[in-house]
Amino acid sequence: WIKTLFILITMFISLLLFSAPPIFVSIADAILPSAFLSAALSPPPSSLNFQTHLNTYDFRRSLFDVPLISIIRSAIILCVYSLCDGPKLSRGPYLAVATVCSAASLVFVSLKAPYIFIISGGGGGDNSAYGKTMEAAVFVSSLGLAIGHVAVAYRTSCRERRKLLVYKIDIEAVSACKNNFPRYQKILQQARTK
Repeated sequence: WIKTLFILITMFISLLLFSAPPIFVSIADAILPSAFLSAALSPPPSSLNFQTHLNTYDFRRSLFDVPLISIIRSAIILCVYSLCDGPKLSRGPYLAVATVCSAASLVFVSLKAPYIFIISGGGGGDNSAYGKTMEAAVFVSSLGLAIGHVAVAYRTSCRERRKLLVYKIDIEAVSACKNNFPRYQKILQQARTK
């Protein structure tokens, strides 16, 4: 059982190291804006529930939608990341979805910020300096993590492209010795047709 536990722990650490940036950015994106919003609200968050927020929702005054957008964005990006393998990570579906989701949420948050801070003079939280700072932190964290998703997706895409380039070079190196390895001629022809 010690060997089995060691292998499971090693596999889990390997998974975290391989998938750490997208997973950590998604977790931070789901948690940080929500934590800042709960700190910004003047009534205790336990007295407000999801139905109350939906019934009293106003685009110009409510901050409830900013963390909700962040959670939806991180869930979509994480689902696409988990469905993609090496070639799909390198060619663009993950990077494209991360860019589109982040751009859409950036536009939404950028349109909402003037209503909250300039037009209405504050959101649903209290009007103290602490409350306004936490409201600003909700927006800044959402904007920063949207940009972080795109940066992590771009780095992941570049890393996968480099891996595929190394594999391509290896196939060509083996094909140089085709007399010694006749089976790899078929692999090389399949690689060239792709």
